[in-house]
Amino acid sequence: MTVAEATPELDAVADRDDRAFLGHPKGLGYLAFTEAWERFSFYGMQALLVLYMVNELLLPGRVENIALFEQFSALYGGLEGQALASAIFGTYAASVYLTPIIGGWLADRVLGKRRTVLIGAITMAVGHFLMAFELTFLFALLCLVLGSGMFKGNIASQVGALYAPEDNRRADAFQIFYLGINAGVIASPLIVGTLGEVYGWHYGFGAAGVGMLIGLVIYLAGQKYLPKEHFEPQHKGHVAPVKMQPGDWPAVIALLLLIPVMAVSIVPNNQIFNAYLVWGDREFDLTFMGTKLPTTWLVTLDAIVSVSFLAGVALFYRWYGKHWKEPDELGKIIIGSLFSIGGQLCLFMAAATQGEGEKIGLFWPVIFHVVNSIGFAHMLPVSLALFAKLAPKAINATVIGLYYLSFFAGNSLVGWVGGFLETMPTTSFWLMHAGFAATAGAAFLLFKLFLSKRLIEREPALLPD
Repeated sequence: MTVAEATPELDAVADRDDRAFLGHPKGLGYLAFTEAWERFSFYGMQALLVLYMVNELLLPGRVENIALFEQFSALYGGLEGQALASAIFGTYAASVYLTPIIGGWLADRVLGKRRTVLIGAITMAVGHFLMAFELTFLFALLCLVLGSGMFKGNIASQVGALYAPEDNRRADAFQIFYLGINAGVIASPLIVGTLGEVYGWHYGFGAAGVGMLIGLVIYLAGQKYLPKEHFEPQHKGHVAPVKMQPGDWPAVIALLLLIPVMAVSIVPNNQIFNAYLVWGDREFDLTFMGTKLPTTWLVTLDAIVSVSFLAGVALFYRWYGKHWKEPDELGKIIIGSLFSIGGQLCLFMAAATQGEGEKIGLFWPVIFHVVNSIGFAHMLPVSLALFAKLAPKAINATVIGLYYLSFFAGNSLVGWVGGFLETMPTTSFWLMHAGFAATAGAAFLLFKLFLSKRLIEREPALLPD
């Protein structure tokens, strides 16, 4: 997220020597807790979304209540049931990676960061509460997509602006900020998911809305500790723009070619929020002491395991690097692809060993989350670092913005491919996802063999301060 930081000199705060919050400025605490509650609401709603559509909203007698749905569903070429729910989820999940471009423009050119974040938070809260009514379902999704776009990148950029360029606390600040994100992701399925599945879908969506309002109140309470707004484009009137160098263009072309490969590589991981939840809800043995556990708790399990292995993999390579040569970014991504293949094969085994009329035990699903999380730790954070490293300094932020197009394309694929759960044998469905991981891994290997020496070992680009 450091790539999204605005020029700190324009966002100066009153006291950068403030160390009242864990050795950091008070503003970091307000931003971290605001983000924790925003992620609580966002992931709680996302964990419920596809289950709600499949099990209630899109059923006959219900789907007719959605305003403008007949016209909207025509965009999906006559899909129905789980396939339509999967496609709608994919469109929603993809769109939240496009709207931050609009949100960034509004903050930089029109409203400033604070007002953009505030409007985004209010819009998201409205969206969550609109989810409580079948009639306003599509308007709710629209509010959530637009609100997330205004909120997502702009609050992160304020974290970096709390610190002077030479302040080494900045990297640690983003780790604390990420802890807030992860806390929200872990807690949301336990609360929002449980309320939605056990007591009623609309209770869950309402709880997500309350969480967003709590985040909004925290953000408002911390205004005096946050960076001052700026309204001019980055670097305008301050320094001469950095020019592209002839040697920069091969790196740009290579990164552009990597975007569709990245899109394919994230499909197996992001299917967790879509077809995997539908399949688990139907087929997993989630009964504990006579009570069926909420299916959304699988998301909490995944979040806990993912956070653990993000830290574990980082510590492993610190140790490994002291004894042997550490793999470069592409090397780690290739390793991650192998683990991603292994994770999908675990789901294949879960389906293949299911007896007729029996539920699937949690052995293979738990192993899947472990193996897949090791792959995730090798791929997504590392791929962002790779883009930041290779992107020319003159257009570094622009290239990082393009990186997120892979999430737009990948989540669109998740929605389309997820619909095959109803029409394919389940074993074939997960083998297909293993094929996605293998295809991406092969492409990464080709990049490693033919472009790595020329690109990765060149002088790295610097992130903007």
